[in-house]
Amino acid sequence: MTKGFYVLLAAQFLSALADNALLFAAIALLQDMQSPNWHKPLLLQFFVISYIVLAPFVGSFADALPKGRVMFISNGIKFFGSLAMLFGMPPLYAYGIVGIGAAAYSPAKYGILTELLPPSKLVSANGWMEGSTVIAIILGAIFGGHLASINTQMAIVVITSLYLVAAAFNTFIPKMPIEHEIKNKNPICMMIDFYKSFFTLWRDPQGQVSLAVTTLFWGAGATLRLVVIAWAGIALGFGLDLATQLTAWVALGIALGSVIAARYISLENSIKVMPAGILMGFVVIIMVFIKEWHLAAALLFGIGVLSGFFVVPLNALLQHRGHLLIGAGHSIAVQNFNENLGILLVSGAYTLMVKSNIHINHIVIIFGLFVILSMTAINQLYRHHLQAK
Repeated sequence: MTKGFYVLLAAQFLSALADNALLFAAIALLQDMQSPNWHKPLLLQFFVISYIVLAPFVGSFADALPKGRVMFISNGIKFFGSLAMLFGMPPLYAYGIVGIGAAAYSPAKYGILTELLPPSKLVSANGWMEGSTVIAIILGAIFGGHLASINTQMAIVVITSLYLVAAAFNTFIPKMPIEHEIKNKNPICMMIDFYKSFFTLWRDPQGQVSLAVTTLFWGAGATLRLVVIAWAGIALGFGLDLATQLTAWVALGIALGSVIAARYISLENSIKVMPAGILMGFVVIIMVFIKEWHLAAALLFGIGVLSGFFVVPLNALLQHRGHLLIGAGHSIAVQNFNENLGILLVSGAYTLMVKSNIHINHIVIIFGLFVILSMTAINQLYRHHLQAK
C-alpha cells in the first residue's frame, strides 16, 4: 500500500467518525425536544435523500476534479450542517445538509482507490477501508452517544471540530490526474449520462449481482442500528448510551469479517461469499430469544462478521467492474444511488412499522426474513447467469 492510501484512510476515518457521532447526537437532541419515536429513523432518510437526488451529478463532479479536493469541499459542507444543528436548525434538516456533503464525498473516497492502487490490491484496500469505517462507526456510536448523554450541545461542538480536522487531512491526499472531464455541464445531459452509467452497470452480470448485494447490505445494515437501539431498550432495558455501545458489537464484527475477507478472498472468487448473507438473516431472527446483554453482544458480533465477510469482496468486484465500464466516480455514484435508495426504502418501512406500533420482536423477525429471501433471490440470479453462459 502507498503512503497516499494511508492518508486517505485517516481522512475518511475522521469524517466517518463525525458522521456517525452526529447521528447519535441528533437522536439525543430529538429526545430532548420530545419528538415522536418515528422521527429517529427519519434522520437516516433525510441524510440519504441527497445521495439519491444528487447521484446524477456527484460522479461527474468526483471525476472532473482531483478527488482530494472533492473530499475537502465535501467536509466543508458537512461542517456547515453540523454547525447549523448547533445553532438551532431542526436536526432533521441539519443532518440532511450533512448528507449533501456525504453524497459528494463518497464517490471521491472510493473512486480514488482505483487510481492509487492496481486491481490486485482492491480487495485488500476495501478491507482496510471498510475496517476503518466500521471502527469509526464503533467509536462514533460510543463517542456520540456518551457525549450526548452528558451534554448534547457539547457533543455537537466536538463533532463539528472533527470535520475541520478531516478537511486538513484531505489536503495531504496525492493529487491524481483527472480521469474524466465534464464534457457537458447541462444538468439534463448529466442526468442522461448518469442513467446510461446506471443501466450499463446493471446489465453487466457481475455488476448486477454485486450491486444488488451491496444495496441490500447498506439498506439492511443502516436500519439494523436503529432496530438494535429500539430492541435493546425493550429486551434489555438499555438507554441510548448503553444501546449505542451494543451496536458497536455489530460494527466490530464487520471489521473482523472485512479483514478475513481481505486476507482470504480474491477478486476472482468474490461472488462465492453470498451464502454468508443468507446465514446472516437466520442469525438476526435469533435476537428475539435473547434476554442477556452478553449473549446479545455475541450474537450481534456474529451478525457483523458475516456482514463484513460477504460485502467486502462484492464491493471490490463492483468497483472493479464499474471502473472498467464507466469510470470510478460514475461507478461509485451509481452504487451510492442504489445503496441509499435501499436505505431509504428499508428505513422507510421500519418507520412505518414503528408508527403502526408493531412490536419490536415482530419487526426483528420481518427484518431477518427479508434478508434471507433477498439474499436467496440474488443467489438464484447469479446461478441463472452461470447457466446462461
